[in-house]
Amino acid sequence: MKLIVGLGNPGIEYQFTPHNFGFLALDRIALEYAVRVERRNCRASTARAVIQGHQVLLAKPETYMNLSGLAVRELVAKYEINPAEDLILIYDELDLPLGTIRIRKRGSSAGHNGIESVIGALDTSEFLRIRLGAAPDGKVGDLVKFVLTPFRKAQLKMVDEVLDRTLEAVEAILGNGPDAAMNRFNRRLES
Repeated sequence: MKLIVGLGNPGIEYQFTPHNFGFLALDRIALEYAVRVERRNCRASTARAVIQGHQVLLAKPETYMNLSGLAVRELVAKYEINPAEDLILIYDELDLPLGTIRIRKRGSSAGHNGIESVIGALDTSEFLRIRLGAAPDGKVGDLVKFVLTPFRKAQLKMVDEVLDRTLEAVEAILGNGPDAAMNRFNRRLES
């Protein structure tokens, strides 16, 4: 089984914010595969799907971003997931401009509290990630406020395109492997 986790914060007030890019991407995947991510399981909302011939568990941790590792660790243990082979995390990345997708097989948290929590909980940084660019257009004083403020109307078309490409990236990873997916998707969308 593959475990695909979208990171974000539960609650309607966070729904369309940059910090919930992972949740939004998971919702797009669930919509495409006609499943509802609502079954409570291991401190997360989950759903099962078959993607590219793989049994997949989709999960949105309910522990809030900074404690995402708690839910991920429980899911990994319960379903005997090998993080290096069978875990994909999808999340926002402030070091990349909006419209950018980067797939990586491993790495540090780069200051992302959700990823730091997952690395700490799993005691490894060896897991696949899909990083969705969410950098502000200009200088922002308070980054916490920025990531928890809804996307602007002018950004929604680009956000929608990123969500579609993230769905395609997940399908490519599961169908052709991470290396082929990285070659195809690690570039910025043209606006």
